[in-house]
Amino acid sequence: MTTIELKIEGAIAVVSLDRQEKFNSFNRQMTSELLEVLNNIKNRTDIRCVVLTGKGKAFCAGQDLGEAIDKNGPGLERILKEGYNPLIQAMRNLPIPIVCAVNGVAAGAGANIALACDILVANENASFIQAFTKIGLIPDSGGTYFLPKIIGTHRAMAQMLLADKLSASEAKEMGLVYAVYTDEQFMEETMKLAQRLADMPTQALAFTKQAVYAGWNNTLEEQLKLELELQIKAGKTEDHHEGIAAFLEKRTPQFKGK
Repeated sequence: MTTIELKIEGAIAVVSLDRQEKFNSFNRQMTSELLEVLNNIKNRTDIRCVVLTGKGKAFCAGQDLGEAIDKNGPGLERILKEGYNPLIQAMRNLPIPIVCAVNGVAAGAGANIALACDILVANENASFIQAFTKIGLIPDSGGTYFLPKIIGTHRAMAQMLLADKLSASEAKEMGLVYAVYTDEQFMEETMKLAQRLADMPTQALAFTKQAVYAGWNNTLEEQLKLELELQIKAGKTEDHHEGIAAFLEKRTPQFKGK
């Protein structure tokens, strides 16, 4: 792979966008390679958390506009149908948590790919911008779905219509970002967070992720039914029995993700 860097650190997969000369803007190759990485991770039991970040000064500047306007290129329809849409679905369907570590600007599709992750952290110099209306387009990559649910309809509309830049601290104040770290602390604190998740009962995290995102569309009755189904499954896992045993024995549980 030439546009994605993958490093395995214990049970954590650190996935880095790596088109630094283009501020990690997406082209079809990078979208395809990231999708391939996520699909491979999905089939691995040794990986229990993903950290998604960017190499260099930017997290992701969005779509490579040179490709988007190329008369001989794929065009917007194929870019979305064959690239971003399957990618967003793969991220949401991944049964382990994804921590997005936004190390710089996250613009356009880059901002919305960050929103598709489960926990979002940023360094103090990071920024977020729904840049689509600046070039006469609408937010894609799930942005119109995620952003209103995370920060509320009116705030989301303002961000999407006006295309103002949000600083990391403003994004945290809105509830968009879980934590903001200094440059010196950024990756160290991100990896500590990822390790906490990797050490937890993996299947319970997967069921929680499934339930929370299903709840965005379910009725209360449907959600209660889903909670029941998933709780029964969780109750049959080895990690549940280990958690109960550790509680009764007053020791730290040793979860195995089973």
